[in-house]
Amino acid sequence: MCEKLIRTLQVSLDERSYPIHVGPGLLTRGDLLLPMLKARKAVIVTNETVAPLYLETLTATLAKGGVSAQAVVLPDGELFKNWETLNRIFDALLGTHCERSTPLIALGGGVIGDMGGFAAACYQRGMPFIQVPTTLLSQVDSSVGGKTAINHPLGKNMIGAFYQPRLVLADISTLDTLPERELKAGLAEVIKYGLIRDREFLVWLEENIERLLARERDALIHAVERSCANKAEVVAADERESGERALLNLGHTFGHAIETGLGYGEWLHGEAVAAGTMIACELSRILGWLDARDVARIRALFTRTGLPVQAPALGVERYLELMRHDKKVQDGRLRLVLLQEVGRAVLSDSASDAQIVEAIRRVST
Repeated sequence: MCEKLIRTLQVSLDERSYPIHVGPGLLTRGDLLLPMLKARKAVIVTNETVAPLYLETLTATLAKGGVSAQAVVLPDGELFKNWETLNRIFDALLGTHCERSTPLIALGGGVIGDMGGFAAACYQRGMPFIQVPTTLLSQVDSSVGGKTAINHPLGKNMIGAFYQPRLVLADISTLDTLPERELKAGLAEVIKYGLIRDREFLVWLEENIERLLARERDALIHAVERSCANKAEVVAADERESGERALLNLGHTFGHAIETGLGYGEWLHGEAVAAGTMIACELSRILGWLDARDVARIRALFTRTGLPVQAPALGVERYLELMRHDKKVQDGRLRLVLLQEVGRAVLSDSASDAQIVEAIRRVST
């Protein structure tokens, strides 16, 4: 293992602070994982796609350190992010007599991380939780920050809890087996950080997006590290999303409406976020904050990445209905994450219903 390829960051939350390790070959690094385990037994929650690829490696790493692991293998996909699947985790925890001290390790993408974290938060009112994300989207976003949830037919991620992991182990090598569509979807969340708060990173992405699509390892490590650094900084300042953390949801209000409206799993999360971001950009232009060149610049980067820049034609009324369930609705008024300029986001309720409708109409096909 080349130590110089490993990057370590910290999410600073006082006594609940935890490290994020980024680099290749980390699933075999017992020295990084085992110090976080205080019990001799662990439960690994994964899915039918990831298990054949990486479960044996992780189990062997734990066994070398004297930790036996029980696996819970779930069906794969956003469609299964629900109560029924969550109960399968609880059934396994109870059936194998897991204790409050038994660590739960989430091995997979965002769906597994969200459900595993929610189960860990609830089981006996809280068990140790470790994130081992295997998709780009989960490595740069969902594994960091403690948001856990399941979906409801009326809204995405509406039932959940804030519950921080003890460790995030982002093994870049797992991206070698990631389908191209999922790699592109993960890049939507990477681009987001540049748009909302890191203009220098956005310029780097514009210069290196083809390297990321080609899965050049040093480029991926840099993108994951920079994304995690941005998120860790925001989470440390606003863990419960009372202010600045909401800015991480650029494009998500519209994107969640797309995911829910089409049926979970029809579009990948990152695809919906990209189209939702274009609606947010168009609304920012209508408000006079961005100009046509700014919007064209953002559209060009998403297009080069292979992400959708047109939203599906759900109908304006359906968009508005779904958006009313958004977690950023306050006192009945929808607050949206918009761009005051490229590289600076703001949470605003200044857009009128007519302006929101116009933005949706311009971007949806």
